[in-house]
Amino acid sequence: MNLIDTLEAARARYRERNPASERQLAEAATVMPGGNTRSVLFHAPFPLTMVRGEGARLWDADGHRYLDALGEFTAGLYGHSNAVIRQAIIDALADGLSLSSHNRREVALAAEIQRRFPSMALMRFTNSGTEASLLALATAKAFTARPKIMVFDGAYHGGLLSFGRGGSPINVPHAYVVAPYNDLAAAQALVHAHGPTLAAIVVEPMLGAGGCIPGEPAFLRGLSELARGCGALLVFDEVQTSRLSIGGRQAQLGITPDLTVIGKYFGGGLSFGAFGGRVDCMAQFDPRRANALSHAGTFNNNVLSMAAGLAGLQQVLTQEALAALNQRGDRLRERLNAVLQTHGVAAQFTGLGSVMNLHGMTGPVRCAADLATSNTWLKELLFFDLLERGVYMAQRGLVSLSLPFDESACEEMLGAFEDVVRARRDVLRG
Repeated sequence: MNLIDTLEAARARYRERNPASERQLAEAATVMPGGNTRSVLFHAPFPLTMVRGEGARLWDADGHRYLDALGEFTAGLYGHSNAVIRQAIIDALADGLSLSSHNRREVALAAEIQRRFPSMALMRFTNSGTEASLLALATAKAFTARPKIMVFDGAYHGGLLSFGRGGSPINVPHAYVVAPYNDLAAAQALVHAHGPTLAAIVVEPMLGAGGCIPGEPAFLRGLSELARGCGALLVFDEVQTSRLSIGGRQAQLGITPDLTVIGKYFGGGLSFGAFGGRVDCMAQFDPRRANALSHAGTFNNNVLSMAAGLAGLQQVLTQEALAALNQRGDRLRERLNAVLQTHGVAAQFTGLGSVMNLHGMTGPVRCAADLATSNTWLKELLFFDLLERGVYMAQRGLVSLSLPFDESACEEMLGAFEDVVRARRDVLRG
């Protein structure tokens, strides 16, 4: 069979193996559009419904057990129900769920984040990375009194700031200047044209949802110089790349952004986001000032996220544990790519450390436009075949390792992947 016919057969087997998940979507569709309330989770013919997680394992509604190689799209850094974090949540519940006030844990969590990210001299908490990104850009516009934001093609800064495939119709309507990623000369030309009106240059140090495309060090350092030269603020979106070292990608590269956005795992697995940076920028929110900017949010400092986030950072996510995880990820990515090369399959994983993405193509991947020739059918077939072998990742190719994803888990995933590629190599090469 050719690739299309093989994929159709794989989809049919998936449907036969997962009747409970299919029924769950049908029921959900009676109360949610398409049965969905989080777009990234949907794929045809229907997504799996997971019912339980433990460590680096998941179980679905049909009783199948999986190695969790998705890690909640990078938010599940601690794995499922880490014992230390679970106990911190239980202890916080005993003190009262909603205190209608400041609480002690928010100060301790902010101090721990600041210790890891010194560039966040002052910060504010939100409920998601999306909110944090929105507020960081609003902060930059208020501080500079300028209207425009430079973003990069393929970037994702949250559900209302998405710039893949030409952007989203529900994006917040800032005046955007869109530049190609990893192209400093193009960014320079745009800054030359728009510099006096630019409030911020916002960039992911690695495109995340855009395909795990690392920002080249010279490109990111060049953006810092461009921002400084034109008076714009450099905003690093480290929602995903913060996990690449104890101080994120900015620490690895020695770059100090004016503002930083974080989220995902910093809430210990619960809802969380934060934005922070220079004192003069963030002081705009100081409520002791007569002209302070307002930033509301009932659950910004909710005690459960504060407790879970603090326990995770202080007791679980040590520098040694994080470094070891990213080393495992680098090795796994290299070995997965070696399998593809050995069997002559035109595909590759890109990424950094514990985050990577499969692409159905070979050759350099430096920006979103380079992915135009990626074979999405190839990726989909590998996705369904890996599910049959008990490995769960994103259909788009994203893999994100958690702390419990140890060496034996890496060997398990590598073995399943090699089995699939060997069995399908003629189809994949065709």
